[in-house]
Amino acid sequence: MMDMRFDEATSKFIQSRLGDNHLLLTFEDGVGPYSQHAMMHMQTQFTVNIVPPDADLSDYDTTVDSNLGPVLVKGYSTDYLDPHLSLHSNSSDGSWSLHGDVGVLDDDVHFIDFVTNERK
Repeated sequence: MMDMRFDEATSKFIQSRLGDNHLLLTFEDGVGPYSQHAMMHMQTQFTVNIVPPDADLSDYDTTVDSNLGPVLVKGYSTDYLDPHLSLHSNSSDGSWSLHGDVGVLDDDVHFIDFVTNERK
């Protein structure tokens, strides 16, 4: 079973915006309505997304348990993830990084709120 923990800073940021919406961890491969681009830099990239309750979630067929509730992912993207994930905020510049059992999986995770169009 896969799980994810958000540190205090990322948790507060996301919780203040989440409400009744869905939380996604999107593998940026160009597939689905919430993927912004395909991998162009030869590195694995993820974004954290908030989408409305009536959003099309057909590509997000796997749930990851987290301290913020369920996080939906594209099932095949788990090939690029570890069983234990954590999202950290860098105190020096506010950037986010995704960590797994093996270390840093993505050192520049972006946030997109598709409800309000806020981006970080």
